[in-house]
Amino acid sequence: MAIPDFQTLMLPVLRSSALGEVKISDVVQSLADEFQLTDDERSELLPSGKQTTFANRIHWAKSYLGKAGLIELTKRAHFKISARGRDMLVNPPTRIDIHFLEQFPEFVRFRETSNGSNNTPKASPVAEAVQASDMTPDEIIRRAQSELDDELSLDLLTRVIAAPPEFFERLVVQLLLAMGYGGSASEAGRALGKSGDGGVDGVIDQDALGLDRIYVQAKRFSDGNNVGSGAIRDFFGSLDRFKATKGLFVTTSSFSPSARETADFLSKRIVLIDGRQLAKLMIRYSVGCRVEETIQLKKVDEEYFE
Repeated sequence: MAIPDFQTLMLPVLRSSALGEVKISDVVQSLADEFQLTDDERSELLPSGKQTTFANRIHWAKSYLGKAGLIELTKRAHFKISARGRDMLVNPPTRIDIHFLEQFPEFVRFRETSNGSNNTPKASPVAEAVQASDMTPDEIIRRAQSELDDELSLDLLTRVIAAPPEFFERLVVQLLLAMGYGGSASEAGRALGKSGDGGVDGVIDQDALGLDRIYVQAKRFSDGNNVGSGAIRDFFGSLDRFKATKGLFVTTSSFSPSARETADFLSKRIVLIDGRQLAKLMIRYSVGCRVEETIQLKKVDEEYFE
């Protein structure tokens, strides 16, 4: 089954503390068993790589239950059910969610404070999005970032396609240098241009003497004009003339299935980067774009309060 959203987890988290104080990591393990999560679902990480998605949602469920006074924090990473929570489990609801928690004044005050106002009961846009989508606040932020990156990717590709071919060749070499190929020296990478390139658009020297090189082919095609297997075989022939063992083929469009199959079965290592991957790499390594604003997600330092 899919990993339950954090509102679905609220009632199970409350029930997990019905017998007394519990440790949050034990709750994560027991509820993973209860929901019969697969190994992949249990180990799925947030984009930060610091916490599993399931554990993150358990923590958010616990947090919201605490805001409503249904549980009490005891010591580091531990909590217990409150008297209010115990009374609720006498005749438990079928589900606890944000709408259900709004019956408790403490939770309403929490939502109003989150909105930065004590004069209106209207929830903040993030709070409304949480209730509507079942995503946690940090999942909503990451989804928004992903959507902004998708929009930026399209903008980057549009500009690359509109630029001269020589610009695209230089861009690919600059991107590889930004990724750490060829070291820090600008001479480690160069675009060869149109004349006398022998079917190769760029070269990356991976060592100071140029003993290990990556040869690059860059094809600036519009969307829908996919690279076929013939272009891959031609690039393979160019690598053979340069006595090269590996190459990188980059395009602003996509590769046909036969092109990918050809690259997989050739004797030389040829890596294919399509337009979607290219844009993601440009964003990741800040090539052709820059950081406009940095938003930090912080959480309580448990050790500080010990």
